[in-house]
This record gives sequence, C-alpha cells and structure tokens, in this order.
Amino acid sequence: MDWMLLVLETNMLTQKLDLEQIQKGAFPDSNFGGTTKIGDIISSVLPYIFGAAGIALLIYLILGGFQIMTSRGDPKAMQAAQSKITNAVIGFIIVFLAFIIVQLLGQVLGLKGTLFSQIFGGN
Repeated sequence: MDWMLLVLETNMLTQKLDLEQIQKGAFPDSNFGGTTKIGDIISSVLPYIFGAAGIALLIYLILGGFQIMTSRGDPKAMQAAQSKITNAVIGFIIVFLAFIIVQLLGQVLGLKGTLFSQIFGGN
C-alpha cells in the first residue's frame, strides 16, 4: 500500500510539459528551440560554414607562403607551394560564388533573412 501512495504522490507533484516547452528550455538562446524547418536550421548554420572557409583560406595561404620561404630554391617544393596557394584561392572563389548564388536565389524566391534583403530592404 505504501508504493501506491508513493505513485499517487509522484503523479500529483509532476507537471505536464509539451514538446515546445522542452525545446525552448533545452535551447533558450538559439533559433533551434521551437523550429522544425530545415531551411531555418541551414540558414543559421551557413554563416559559420562560410566563416570556416575563410579561416581555411587564411591557413592555406600561410602554409603555402611558409613552404615558398622554406623551399630554398627547390623547384618541386616551390611548385607544390604555388599549387597550394592557387588551390586555396580557387576554393575560396568557389565558396564565395556559392554564397552569392545562395543569396541571389533567396532574393529571387523571396526568402527572408538573405543578405540582399538586409542591405536593400524587401522581404
């Protein structure tokens, strides 16, 4: 009989929470709490991806420059360093163009929160 009293007492003390309250409590300062749209999640992650690409460009440029300085006139080492710098710049151009294309598509499709809508107004 004591276990029944414990169960009844426990049920009276618990409060009911729905999924939205749990998500808001788990992610209080983020956009993830309460949103289930994949577009919103991707939009909030994209700036970090582009920032990481910029940091990677900087690292590869520094490494390529260091390889050029330490090549001591060796043509193969010089070629490898120049190739590293060239590939880093090409990769950054691709990422930059991808960013511009994503922003333009967002503007054309009328999505909120794109860079162009923040600068020029609109949706």
